[in-house]
Amino acid sequence: MYIIYKFKYTLYHNEGFFLMLITKENLTIIIVTIKSQKVIEGCLNSIDPDIKKIVVENSSNENFINEISSKYRNIECYLTGKNLGMGSGNNFGIKKSKTRYVMILNPDVVLDKNTIDEILKISHNLNFAILSPINKDKNYPNYKINNKTKIKNSLFEVDSVDGYAMILDKTKFENNFFDEKIFMYLENDDLCLRVKKKGEKIFVYNKSLISHLGAKAVDTKYSDEIEYSRNWHWSWSKFYFRRKHFGLAIALCKSLPSLLNSFLKFCFYFLISDKLKFKSNFYRASGLFNSIISKDSWFRPRLD
Repeated sequence: MYIIYKFKYTLYHNEGFFLMLITKENLTIIIVTIKSQKVIEGCLNSIDPDIKKIVVENSSNENFINEISSKYRNIECYLTGKNLGMGSGNNFGIKKSKTRYVMILNPDVVLDKNTIDEILKISHNLNFAILSPINKDKNYPNYKINNKTKIKNSLFEVDSVDGYAMILDKTKFENNFFDEKIFMYLENDDLCLRVKKKGEKIFVYNKSLISHLGAKAVDTKYSDEIEYSRNWHWSWSKFYFRRKHFGLAIALCKSLPSLLNSFLKFCFYFLISDKLKFKSNFYRASGLFNSIISKDSWFRPRLD
């Protein structure tokens, strides 16, 4: 009788689907890193050691993964050999995972003591594709919602969540996770929009708390290269996202003013010899132009 009761407690039937509860045994946390030595330990130290973890290092840095593997248990570390980007890196980790649920986590995110426990509790009888904790800093919400009147309870449905902390039910995606054409930026928006188009649900639970350091995932000594990369990829990804979901005409109408603005700023900062802003605007214009002419997202920051 006890076994039957436990089985009924763990599974329930809803609209033809058996929905499992999230447990520590059927959850894997996936962390994609590159030059993240200064922040990764804060992240890993905040995770319950009983939970499985997969670290995907977007480089050939064997010393890094050997050190992490020796310090933490229930952890698998993989080298990709090159910088795949966030979406492809997360897909790599998802394919290596053996659990129904995966939590995508950036290395510059720290969990509160009860972050996972709160998620486990709220997952009972919850039909979702994506479930997210909430950022403790209310000035930087990690979700977007058009109708804010929906925020009435601790658990509320949203239109999208930021990709630095999200739990996915793998059965809802048919092995179609992050769009690997996107190197970085808006890969989470693309995923969430596809989820909503399928009629699936995205939730945020505000009793499950995280801290996001923000733009600290890569060592700060590479800050200039990261700034150039940020400008290039943000422009490339924004046009690609708009064209993919709303069509070429809308993408061009919304993006051509940005191209002109970046070009004018590029000329201005060249004249006043502001190298950082000059190069940043050059890369912003370059990323957008490459996306308009349908070139792949090829730019990579130099992190040697």
